[in-house]
Amino acid sequence: MTGLAPVAWPPAPIRTERLVLRPSEARDRTAFIELFASAEVGAHLGGARPRAELERMVPQVPGRRPGLFVIDLDDTMIGVVTFDRRDAERPGHVRPDAGEAELGYMLLPEAWGRGYAAEACAAALGWFSDALPGDPVVLRTRTANDRAMRLATKLGFTEVERFEEYGAEQWFGVWRSLTPSR
Repeated sequence: MTGLAPVAWPPAPIRTERLVLRPSEARDRTAFIELFASAEVGAHLGGARPRAELERMVPQVPGRRPGLFVIDLDDTMIGVVTFDRRDAERPGHVRPDAGEAELGYMLLPEAWGRGYAAEACAAALGWFSDALPGDPVVLRTRTANDRAMRLATKLGFTEVERFEEYGAEQWFGVWRSLTPSR
């Protein structure tokens, strides 16, 4: 993850009651294409990408980068959880120098409504807390996305502000681990 040194990547797989968070593999390519081509997923992220474009552009091992965990259920990818540094030019920050880690997640529609996002994000936040104790994590979601708003609260994010971005009102919150910063 850019700027999250000295975190070694990839970490060992993270196991929860039902899921495994792991690095991406070649066998995940089809699921990555489905995820980004999904109209239901794209409705919350600015639109779906054309499948033909994704077939051409998605590498053989997609998503192989620091900060991206594949959400695996029974040896099948159902989504991703990501940590990326928030660009200083974008609205929403909790540090004067910006660059906070931002939590993101996407699940295939057939995995919605079963608590997988909460389980995966909670495990990823636990990993983050151990890897970078005391560092805040931020999250941005459209206020119109009721499910994402409920999940943010369930995960322990607290609202910092609201602003307009991507043509919609955004909710911006922060999560802090209980461990003091180094």
